[in-house]
Amino acid sequence: MEPRRKIAIFGATGRTGKAVLELAVEEGLEVTVLVRDPARLPTPLPPVRIVRGDARDPAAVAEAVRGQDGVIIALGTGNDLSPTTVMSEGTRTIVEAMKAHGVRKVVACLSAFLLWEPSKVPPRLLPVTEDHIRMHRILQRSGLRCVSVMPPHIAEELPLTRDYAVSVGAPGPSRVISTRDLGHFLLRCLGTDRYDGQSVYVCQSYARE
Repeated sequence: MEPRRKIAIFGATGRTGKAVLELAVEEGLEVTVLVRDPARLPTPLPPVRIVRGDARDPAAVAEAVRGQDGVIIALGTGNDLSPTTVMSEGTRTIVEAMKAHGVRKVVACLSAFLLWEPSKVPPRLLPVTEDHIRMHRILQRSGLRCVSVMPPHIAEELPLTRDYAVSVGAPGPSRVISTRDLGHFLLRCLGTDRYDGQSVYVCQSYARE
């Protein structure tokens, strides 16, 4: 029997991160999560290894990254749209830990706004988008095998289909993706080199009942 693939998830208490976590456990992966507050993880608690800490803390991040086959970054700010460097600082710390411990594959969830002209980004979303841009630059310069996933609107109420449109470097035919389909694609990217080094848009046209 082959050993289970080991992955670390950063941002596992957010909407996208929770979806990734649940799907990863369903797939039988060995999962480590770095969280500030374990009480915010899904209940009942999946069988995962928990490292308590902040994504900007080098020691905690190193503990989570060490020995992994790949990393998923799903850092976010929730409903806080104010200027921030939390996501980019966390990404820099994760990248440094990955290099130090020989972990080469990372899949990061960013935003479709990075595929737009900056002047077309809604002003209220610009501060968060600017930090996504900083994240993307860090990843591009990292030398790691990196996939930058840039989803449109993420909808929790829509289903898991495992059937979605993927386009490289440009928006696709829809402006929505379900949280679970996005989580499924992030995990899919860990298991293939097809999208390494690419900025990828993923979407689906869901039938509304």
